[in-house]
Amino acid sequence: MVGTPINGRTRLSFGVVNGGHDLGPSSAPPSNAGSDYGIIEFTREDVEALLNEKAKRKDRFNYKERCENMMDYIKRLKVCIRWFQDLEISYSLEQEKLKSSLELAQQKCTEIELLLKIKEEELNSIIVEMRRNCTSLQEKLVKEETEKTAAAESLVKEREARLNFERSQSTLQEDLGRAQRELQSANQKILSLNDMYKRLQDYITSLQQYNGKLHSELSTVENELKSVEKEKATVVETLTMLKGQLTLSMASQEEATKQKDALASEVTSLRVELQQVRDDRDRQLSQAQTLTSELEKSKDFTEKSCSELNKLTLRTNELETKCALQDERIKVLQEKLTTAEEKLQVCDISASETRIEFEGQQKLVHEMQRRLADAEYKVIEGEKLRKELHNTILELKGNIRVFCRVRPLLPDEGSSTEGNIISYPTSMEASGRGIELTQNGQKHSFTYDKVFAPDTSQEEVFIEISQLVQSALDGYKVCIFAYGQTGSGKTYTMMGRPGHPGEKGLIPRSLEQIFQTKQSQQPQGWKYEMQVSMLEIYNETIRDLLATNKSSADGTPTRVENGTPGKQYTIKHDANGNTHVSDLTVVDVQSVKEVAFLLNQAASSRSVGKTQMNEQSSRSHFVFTLRIYGVNESTDQQVQGILNLIDLAGSERLSRSGSTGDRLKETQAINKSLSSLSDVIFALAKKEDHIPFRNSKLTYLLQPCLGGDSKTLMFVNISPDQASSGESLCSLRFASRVNACEIGTPRRHTNGRPIESRLTYF
Repeated sequence: MVGTPINGRTRLSFGVVNGGHDLGPSSAPPSNAGSDYGIIEFTREDVEALLNEKAKRKDRFNYKERCENMMDYIKRLKVCIRWFQDLEISYSLEQEKLKSSLELAQQKCTEIELLLKIKEEELNSIIVEMRRNCTSLQEKLVKEETEKTAAAESLVKEREARLNFERSQSTLQEDLGRAQRELQSANQKILSLNDMYKRLQDYITSLQQYNGKLHSELSTVENELKSVEKEKATVVETLTMLKGQLTLSMASQEEATKQKDALASEVTSLRVELQQVRDDRDRQLSQAQTLTSELEKSKDFTEKSCSELNKLTLRTNELETKCALQDERIKVLQEKLTTAEEKLQVCDISASETRIEFEGQQKLVHEMQRRLADAEYKVIEGEKLRKELHNTILELKGNIRVFCRVRPLLPDEGSSTEGNIISYPTSMEASGRGIELTQNGQKHSFTYDKVFAPDTSQEEVFIEISQLVQSALDGYKVCIFAYGQTGSGKTYTMMGRPGHPGEKGLIPRSLEQIFQTKQSQQPQGWKYEMQVSMLEIYNETIRDLLATNKSSADGTPTRVENGTPGKQYTIKHDANGNTHVSDLTVVDVQSVKEVAFLLNQAASSRSVGKTQMNEQSSRSHFVFTLRIYGVNESTDQQVQGILNLIDLAGSERLSRSGSTGDRLKETQAINKSLSSLSDVIFALAKKEDHIPFRNSKLTYLLQPCLGGDSKTLMFVNISPDQASSGESLCSLRFASRVNACEIGTPRRHTNGRPIESRLTYF
């Protein structure tokens, strides 16, 4: 047994006390009591073992041995008792010291309490005033925050709506562009059918109008026939009445003639009695005169009635002929009506057939649209599968992935009359992966893993690398670096535009994804620790962008420009392929805000200058490193990943940049390091035995990315300006050589956390 040290004294093993055989020159000094052993500490188990120890008896009658054993046992008891006495003395001394220190502390506490009371009164008065001010300020703050939140919400909604509208508009325009080509023939057929249908409808409406006219004429003719029949009936009634009157007048005339004959006979017979009946004769004469007048009247009436009868017969004949003509006309109209109804039925049948055909065409169009949507979905899924398989093939081969991004033309570059020097193939194999550059009438074609046109947004670019960023959380080493000439958009790709959230670069978007994934994997038992470091290589010198002075006047750390003075930062590689930079500032981070603050600090410390090619030209190579250490408490699984995001300085020609003085030295150092990088790429592509990594600080720092087990991606940034065609062609050729390089196969790091937890690069 070994005791714990108390008051600086080391407790020896109990075997030393019991046997005394382990005592050596390294033992503690002897006690003040003259013990043969050093200062020994005992535990309760040691004391109980000593008290319960029984004497070893080999020979019951060997009193000498028994006495020696008893003397040894008594000696050990004395040592134990002496240890207890010393311990008691030390405890009493310590108790007195503690009492004195307690009295002093109590006095200090009383003084501090008095001071605290005074300060408390002062602070209470200040707090009262501050509370009054705070309430008014809180009210103002609440109002401003409500207005600010409302404005922010409306702004966010408008931005989201605008982004959604732009995305939906772009997708819909693409869908329409594809669908319109395949629907042109169907639309032409539909237009012809619509024209036919309109013509048939016009013909049907004209027939219906003509049929309505015929029906109206038929109704008028029927009304005229009815009126004629009524007039005919009245005329027939009048004729029958006249015929009756005529027969009555004829009968009265015959009776008068008969009476005349009778009277003549009576006159002859009664001539004798003429005198007697002279009065009767005069009366009879007067009667005869009246009768003759009546006869003449009846004759006139009969003549008039005969003329009227002739007129009526003529009119009846005319009406009969007119009725016959109307009947013939009605028959013709009925025949036309039957033919029109037959034609209308034929038109209805043809219209129904065209409608059925139109519906069939619509169904065919819908089916074609559905097939088109299915085909587009299959194309998208196939593209995703192709990307995954392509990434897997590249990882198995160990190739460096290369993405090409073309920046938009600037306002002062849009006046070129020579046309666009960059085009994009539209074939199925090269779509989204090919780029063509025209220089001096000659076209140069290149193919990479992905090509981004000038209208590609930052979000679309990040979606392509999001799986690679996820690999860092899964325990892989990941390196993404941007390459290109000055002013080609490297810093915009990596960092974005400050103050514009929609144009954030790959570094802030990668950090957001990593911390969101970290939050989402907590329920699964994963816990992550993260460390950040940032450096730049300026004129072949490493600068710590997060270096601070720890001894400031107010006690807060202050930033030191261009690294800590006097420090020499060196790059070292260990046997596991890890890279260490000595004396580099490492910061533990817990959120995106902390990293954003550090990025702003590093951006303000980075070397930036003005040249004729770029107003804000990066004059150094910027390296951002995030180390991720994860542990799953439920499965005891451990992963250690590293994410390196590098913004290289831009290559430039001295004739175009117009650099002089310090800018000239910077340009020469940048071009030298980039030429060293091209030498390394050439050696890797040719699979040479010696790779010149040590020719520059940049290539030596990138050695694990270019020749180790890291997942590496290079962004080659291109300017579409005609004046930059030479530099763009050189960058594209260099990117093709990088894409052809084979490095080590990526390996997942699942080892435990090392003892030295400083930041490991690459």
